[in-house]
Amino acid sequence: MDESFDWFSPDDGEEVIWAGKQHPYSLVPVFAVGIPLTLVVFGLLIIISAYLTYQNTNYLVTNEALYKKTGVFSRNVQRIEFDKVQDTSYRQSFFGAQFGYGTVDISTAGGSGVEMSFDNVDAPRDLQSLINERNKKRGTGAASGDDKNAVLDEILVELRAIRDAVENSGEPANPNTNPSADGDWDWNESEDDRL
Repeated sequence: MDESFDWFSPDDGEEVIWAGKQHPYSLVPVFAVGIPLTLVVFGLLIIISAYLTYQNTNYLVTNEALYKKTGVFSRNVQRIEFDKVQDTSYRQSFFGAQFGYGTVDISTAGGSGVEMSFDNVDAPRDLQSLINERNKKRGTGAASGDDKNAVLDEILVELRAIRDAVENSGEPANPNTNPSADGDWDWNESEDDRL
């Protein structure tokens, strides 16, 4: 893409692996509504607004993060690192399905709903696949069994400490009361035995 990204300042080792803008055909519905309304001048404002948004919106996918730049008179650059990406989805309107564009939504861990959208981009399914593949390469969302057991051990120790504190009128509990010989908890114990 021969677009200048003067708004993008990459970190060391960060490389652009995809760059895009809104699909030009995403303006078709705007023109379909705006041209008849130009008689009222309101349609002309709709067309100009949509065109300026189209020209001033850029998206980047790098090996480190996702970027979205918007703004006509000002500049707003949003960045989400891959280790925070929780879920992706894409959607297409009627016109989007006909002309091959759609929106890719990105949700983050700890966020509420969609945190970033790549609106009206070409081949949204391919972009979603690219983001998902890059996310898997970064190793997000896949904790090993040992990591899960360590977290469960910590939770169990805290629960025992809370139980002992309540039963012993606030005396601190010894968290190492029932570990196995190798220091791990015996997960084959019944739930009552563990607590």
